[in-house]
Amino acid sequence: MKKISSLAFLCVFSAFVFSSYAQNDSRYNLLIAPATLSDKEVTLLWDKQYPKENAVYEIVLNGKLLGATEKNNFTISKLKPATAYSVLIRLRNNQSSSSSLLKFKTKAKGKIFNILDFGAKADTTFMNTKAIQSAIDACTAGGTVYIPKGTFVSGALFLKSNMTLYIEKNAVLKGSTDTSGYLPVIYNRFEGWELNTYSSLINAGTLNRNGSYSVTNLRITGGGTIEGGGKKLGSDMWKTRGERSRGRLILLMNCQDVSIDNLTIQEPPSWTIHYIYSDNISLHNLFIKTYGIRNGDGIDPDSSTDSYIFNCTFDNGDDCIAIKSGKNPEGYYVGKPTKNVRITHCNFIRGHGISIGSEMSGGVSDVLVQDCKAGALLNGMQIKGTRERGGYVKNVTVTECELMKITIFSKLNYNNDGEGAPQPPVFENFVFRNIDLTKADAKEPVININGFTEPGHKLKNVLFENIELPGNASVKVTDAEKILFQQVKTTAGAKPEYLIANSTEISY
Repeated sequence: MKKISSLAFLCVFSAFVFSSYAQNDSRYNLLIAPATLSDKEVTLLWDKQYPKENAVYEIVLNGKLLGATEKNNFTISKLKPATAYSVLIRLRNNQSSSSSLLKFKTKAKGKIFNILDFGAKADTTFMNTKAIQSAIDACTAGGTVYIPKGTFVSGALFLKSNMTLYIEKNAVLKGSTDTSGYLPVIYNRFEGWELNTYSSLINAGTLNRNGSYSVTNLRITGGGTIEGGGKKLGSDMWKTRGERSRGRLILLMNCQDVSIDNLTIQEPPSWTIHYIYSDNISLHNLFIKTYGIRNGDGIDPDSSTDSYIFNCTFDNGDDCIAIKSGKNPEGYYVGKPTKNVRITHCNFIRGHGISIGSEMSGGVSDVLVQDCKAGALLNGMQIKGTRERGGYVKNVTVTECELMKITIFSKLNYNNDGEGAPQPPVFENFVFRNIDLTKADAKEPVININGFTEPGHKLKNVLFENIELPGNASVKVTDAEKILFQQVKTTAGAKPEYLIANSTEISY
């Protein structure tokens, strides 16, 4: 699958010269979001076209205008099974601009496996684990396990390749609060360490470091709700087997080509959607609610490649999105980075942050955050690690967003156990452009960026361009070099106060 070109990052930092983040109007890089092509629909992604502002994209299907959108994604529905189509994306009112054409063929219609036919009951006193798992086991390649309207209580379920789990609108797949329903204990990763944990409500794949994929071509969708056992289940897991034994709500391990979409997902025992050593993951049109849940992260890409997260809303008790790659020497020597993460058109209502780290010892690179809106997140858009982590974070672009804080942390007072990696992390090559920070609290630095003190490990090569701040705002830079601020002004048009410490080549 062709990669989104914006993740190629055209930032070249040399002798304090910063290149611009730019795209050729002809390079849409139109693609199908992983695992979204079915018998009747497909979701398309393409690169935002510059320098057009408020661009409207027209979608032309088999030569006829189908619709239009201001986003750079679109779902085409009501298609016919096993049918060839061609789709063209073009800018409206710009006939001179080039367009992008993609041809595809929908899948053949698969068999439906209704869980009611396997003994499931929409009765909150009835345990449906065996019935639902039986439907999953019986599901043939290309088939769909169907959960109809009603509430169906279940323990751990294990999905497989080439299937869809379809949770109908007004259907609830509800996780039991009994820890015995989340056996067997499985090998997993949590907060950077590979270890044994309870199974999650929804599981796919088995963990290994060899680069193979154990589950492929999987979709979880339907318009309904996945609800976990929440705070009670998480607390009981903790008491029984320890803090790091808790399962997730949805866990993908060594999976490839997966889409989780068009669902409400809530009440996990800890993290909500966690995927490890996986590739080509689409997460879109989700409402993830975990407010009040301890370690209630929304989405955790972990040592995984090619993630597409779009059109999602987050109301979380911890990080909304936390990009990870293992911790300290283990993550450093395993050396499986997370790379090519695209986060677009998301709304972050509550939570700790849109985060990279703190477990990033295997490395994180090529991250795009674009056209997102963040409310009063505790730490805003943050990149975080400690000296003990090792690894790197590089090539991060944040653009056309409304945020309330930008932070880069090099010291943390939590989750810092264990032996350190052999050298500190490297934080470098970040671009923050066209960002509205006017709703930030100016009582503390609105932009607060820090590197490491060791030679060669200072934060370096960062561009802030066209950033609007609240009145009386301050910007703090510590242990950094080659940081450029261009058109960074308060609402009154003034420069913010700059607080610079132990840093060189800072231009504002």
